[in-house]
Amino acid sequence: MKKLLSLLFAFVALSVCANAQKYVGGDISLLPTYEEHGVHYLGYGGNNEQVQDPVKYFADSAKWNAERVRLFVNPANASSEDKNEGVHQDLDYVTRLGKRIKDAGQAFMLDFHYSDTWTDPGQHATPMSWNSTNPDVLADSVYEYTKRCLQHLVANGAKPDFIQPGNEITYGMLWPTGHCYPSGANYGTGTFANFVKYLKSGIRACKEVCPDAKIVIQTEMSRSTNVTTFYNTLGSQVDYDVIGLSYYPDWHGPLTTLDGVLSTLESQHSDKEIMIVETGYEPKWQLDKPTYTPSQLGWALSEDGQKQFTADLINELNKHSKVTGLFWWLPEDNEFWADRNPARSTWWNASLYTQNTGKPLAAMFELRRFIESNTTGINNIKGGNAKSDKVDDKWFNLQGQRISKPTVKGLYINGGKKVVVK
Repeated sequence: MKKLLSLLFAFVALSVCANAQKYVGGDISLLPTYEEHGVHYLGYGGNNEQVQDPVKYFADSAKWNAERVRLFVNPANASSEDKNEGVHQDLDYVTRLGKRIKDAGQAFMLDFHYSDTWTDPGQHATPMSWNSTNPDVLADSVYEYTKRCLQHLVANGAKPDFIQPGNEITYGMLWPTGHCYPSGANYGTGTFANFVKYLKSGIRACKEVCPDAKIVIQTEMSRSTNVTTFYNTLGSQVDYDVIGLSYYPDWHGPLTTLDGVLSTLESQHSDKEIMIVETGYEPKWQLDKPTYTPSQLGWALSEDGQKQFTADLINELNKHSKVTGLFWWLPEDNEFWADRNPARSTWWNASLYTQNTGKPLAAMFELRRFIESNTTGINNIKGGNAKSDKVDDKWFNLQGQRISKPTVKGLYINGGKKVVVK
């Protein structure tokens, strides 16, 4: 039994803040792989001190309050090329990383790919073990798999706070049967009806095992009209909470394009939150991505340019009251000290680390500005009796997230008070 010490001051009854809780962080799915390859993560500054736990560093130094992690059905079935690019995340891998995130007091977003390998607008292969073209059978596989994974995560201290039933599903998922256009039109033998069936099955399992988790439906922005068309076509056919977007300026255009999409979504889907669940901008240019040039976008190819992009993106997002989340993709990409045993076959040029020094870039610390006005979420908690010393079963961390009774020492909220678990 942990000893609880009430602090000398007590909260007055806590009220729900008018502004929604906001989250900032990264998709750090490859972090354990980099660590296994001996990568050195250093702190910001000139002392070259190695960071022992990057997850804790993201929480304590970068001031991020959330992380995102992808999950594949059986990544052992992925091609060698895809494995070399980062397809490793099976359930055990994700459980260990998810628990680290939760133990650091951060929110955990789980990204189901429902495939053995990458999924995006150009590929959504059905898992090899789900060997069927019967939509009813596949829908049952989605339900049973989702339920089993979530039960395992919950039982091992890695309960997700946000769940994505599918990754970048602008054109459906579980191809070919769930392949479709954002307009609802069929794609070959795939139908939008099948796609919705699969979504409903996944969401049903999420609601049963993690009823408090918010459901995120993610698309990308290769064409802004596809985004708005998709969510209008989906309508109220499935029960979800958050519109999730991928926004990469060198693929999707300037911030004015993003602004138009956000404004339309806010107008047409006012009951939904919106999150940028993937973004990034590189301090040095990838020549194989010529869609837009730096001169068209307005940011230099440098550390300062990356930081300025981040600042400008945050300024844009903060104009939209429905936007509650911002996640950088693959911020942890860092091969420093792993030259003879690289974790990936290439570098992700939009990482938040310098690959040849292991030091974080300035944009990592600029991201915190997105939540500066609401860094903890404490004001979102409905408080108990501030004068009571009663300990109840409703515990919250300092990010404002409901948690089970704490098993590690730290500062928490219980019964309308700050309490220290020692």
